[in-house]
Amino acid sequence: MNASVLSPAAGLKVGIVSLGCAKNLVDSEIIAGHLRLAGMSLTADASAADVMIVNTCSFIDAAKEESIAAILETNRNRGMQRRHHAQKLIVAGCMAQRFAKELPESLPEVDAFIGLDQLTQIVPIIEGLLEREDEAAPENFVTPQPRFIPDFDTPRFRLTPAHTAYVKIAEGCNHPCSFCIIPQMRGRHRSRTIASVVQEVRNLVAEGVREINLISQDTTYFGMDRWIEKAGPRAEVDSSRGDTLTALLRELQKIEGDFWIRLLYTHPAHWSDELIETIAQCPKVARYVDMPLQHISDPMLEAMRRETSSQHIRDLIARIRAGVPGIALRTTFIAGFPGETAEDFETLLEFIEETRFERLGVFRYSQEEGTRAAKRDGHLPARTKQARWKKAMAAQQRIALEQTAAAVGRPIRVLVETPGVGRSESDAPDVDARVYVPEHLPVGQFADLHVTGARGYDLVAA
Repeated sequence: MNASVLSPAAGLKVGIVSLGCAKNLVDSEIIAGHLRLAGMSLTADASAADVMIVNTCSFIDAAKEESIAAILETNRNRGMQRRHHAQKLIVAGCMAQRFAKELPESLPEVDAFIGLDQLTQIVPIIEGLLEREDEAAPENFVTPQPRFIPDFDTPRFRLTPAHTAYVKIAEGCNHPCSFCIIPQMRGRHRSRTIASVVQEVRNLVAEGVREINLISQDTTYFGMDRWIEKAGPRAEVDSSRGDTLTALLRELQKIEGDFWIRLLYTHPAHWSDELIETIAQCPKVARYVDMPLQHISDPMLEAMRRETSSQHIRDLIARIRAGVPGIALRTTFIAGFPGETAEDFETLLEFIEETRFERLGVFRYSQEEGTRAAKRDGHLPARTKQARWKKAMAAQQRIALEQTAAAVGRPIRVLVETPGVGRSESDAPDVDARVYVPEHLPVGQFADLHVTGARGYDLVAA
């Protein structure tokens, strides 16, 4: 049956505003895939859209504010458009999932709210909206504790450049971090099968994708949710017990083609020597690891409920760097968590100076409603959080500039992003540095060059 013929919504133009992280972007791509399958077209021109979808983020206050601003701006624009005074507005994503009960009353301008379980139902939802009266109350389709997870054949239209793609290998999270609302929004951790992920990656590589970015809330927990004997934090990860990230990486390594596999969003509690050895033995796995640590002071790690300790983290970093020489480590920390003392923060600063991460970001603590940390005593003034953030970022800036200067003269492999600009194996899309390259190099292809100079955080190569 041809959906593009049968759907009453065929021919509509739809605009998508996708906010937040790469995991949210994949959700937007799934929405876009279903729209196109039904005969609708995507438009970047909001004034031409019959339907606007805002896929929201709600991780921290700044993300919520950005999401609300995008919703109100979209509604304001449609009110100014005579041709599209009946334009439908749908709010999707984490904010819709998190505040499903409150939003319909506080944002009556919206026609419908959808959550994660409704991504694949976007077409019938739009069809239903077309039959509604313009002044009808918002429809709320959000279901609590979502269970959806994509498969290799889930309709999807990629919104990234043709040479790079995100592959969501799991959804949800089981970690109890006291500052984080994600498990309440995204549900329990649920992994795809190895066969499903391998098939999707094989298809992407056949389409010419040169960079596969593996993502989930905790990539290192992949497959372990299906183990008969559940794995606790810091448990030894052993592929003989069931599916693991190591088993997945070894299967992906077998796919023919020239491409990178990049690991994003790994948790220090589920790393293992087996995973380190696998990365070292799989040349297609980029020498790059994203591992948010959040802090290094033991009182803070305990208060954050991070299921790790300072010694565990220090030992793990030493093992990773020894096992995979030349690996680039990316991490994030939180400055100004409730109860963080000056001593705790100095311990963090010393750790940043000693460890010399290749890539590092710092968040100011954001008090999130519904989290354990929000109820803690000892919340710090905004000026204290800001001052500590500036100190930590200044320390990392010094380290980063020293590292880029030391890279001059070294060989480097670059994936060309746009004419004259690429990324190295040490740089993930959108969050890391750039490499300036000769403009004649073909976009979407690898180039083997030498570093000839540095521009702040970025490199120059020829």
